[in-house]
This record gives sequence, structure tokens and C-alpha cells, in this order.
Amino acid sequence: MTEIESNTAAGDAQIVVAIDGPAGSGKSSVAKQAARRLGFGYLDTGAAYRALAWHILARGADTSDSSDVLDASGDFDFAISTDPGDYWVRVGDVDVTEAIREPRVTDAVSGVARVPAIRQAVNGLFRQIMANAPRGIVVEGRDITTVVAPDAPVRLLLTAAPEVRAARRSAELTGHDVASVAAALSRRDASDSAVVDFLTAAPGVDVVDSTDLDFEQTVDAVLAVVDTKVGVRDGR
Repeated sequence: MTEIESNTAAGDAQIVVAIDGPAGSGKSSVAKQAARRLGFGYLDTGAAYRALAWHILARGADTSDSSDVLDASGDFDFAISTDPGDYWVRVGDVDVTEAIREPRVTDAVSGVARVPAIRQAVNGLFRQIMANAPRGIVVEGRDITTVVAPDAPVRLLLTAAPEVRAARRSAELTGHDVASVAAALSRRDASDSAVVDFLTAAPGVDVVDSTDLDFEQTVDAVLAVVDTKVGVRDGR
């Protein structure tokens, strides 16, 4: 597996804002907007697993076979932007920013993410990116607060009621009703939670429940925690 590239340069001090949460909780959009307003970088860790799943599928290999997953990681040429205003994901020369969100990749990504050697390798690369953030970085995923960055000064669990998460996700998709999306989210959470616990806040992790909040209110709630923890305010 090659190094994950980022668009950041090394700096003297970094503030890491670690955000975990279940599928459909809005982690990606909220984290990206929070990063914009703070003037921080943004890292979507799930994109690495999705890109590897896409890479394996492109090879015609089996994402549920750990041997195939490990073989494919050997020539996995992955690069990701950490600029929240110019976000992209590439595998080799191919821009896969949109392709990794396709249902076939979503269905395959859990099999990739559950391989211990893969998680260990990509977690090391995530930490490298965080260390190179010039001012700070908002990192979101499944085990960021507990495994990737357990010592981050700001650690958050972003969650919402299952029915609210399903309604929000179905609104983003074409031709999918709330019931089918709810079932899909439940299956994915059940599968992924067998690897890491992202449904319960670990000790010291603040919870932001967006069940009764709109998007901007959720971002404001996240930024309020950041301000309380490290005294960094919204840059707007």
C-alpha cells in the first residue's frame, strides 16, 4: 500500500478534532463544514476503505476474501485531498471521488475494513496526515476517537436517532424509500460494529445528538465543543 498523500504541509502545532458516528449521522458533511469554518484541514478516513474496495472491485477480486484484499493493497496507489474546499480522492490516475459512493462500493467496504492488517496500515497513514496538518484538522470516521487519535484534544461522537438518519440518507438518494435505507443502515452498522464500537461514546468523548438539529445547528454544536476544549473559534 502506498502512502496517502495530502495537500497539507508540515507545521509546528496541530489541533485534531476527532469525530466518530454511525452511518447516516452526517459525519462527512458536518466535519467538512466545521473544517471550513475553523480554517482546518479535513480528513475522511472512510474514503480510504472505500477507495480500496473500489480498487479491489476494479480488479475483479473478492472484497470479502481477506487474501484478495491484502493482495490488492500491494498496488493500491491512493491519494486524498485534505482541503475541505477542494476535496478529491484518487486511485492512481483515476478520480474516484464520486465512484466510491456507489452502492456496490458501499456494500463491499465492510469486508475490506474488517481486515486487521489493512486497518493497521491505513491508521498509520491517517496519523501521518494528522501530524502534517499546518494548523489543525478535522478527522471523521468509525474509530477515530478510540484508535486513530485517542489523545486528540477534541473527541466527538456525532449521532442521531435511527429513523432520522434513515430519512436524511434517503433524501440524498434517488429511488430509495426510507424503510429500505433504514434497513441498509442497520445492516451496515451491525457489520461494522463487530470491528469497532462507534455507537457508544468512549470515556472523555463528547456527544452531539443531531436528532432535533438542522445541518447548521449541528455544525454550530460541534464548533461549540471545539471552542470549549481548545479555545478555537469559528473563523467566519
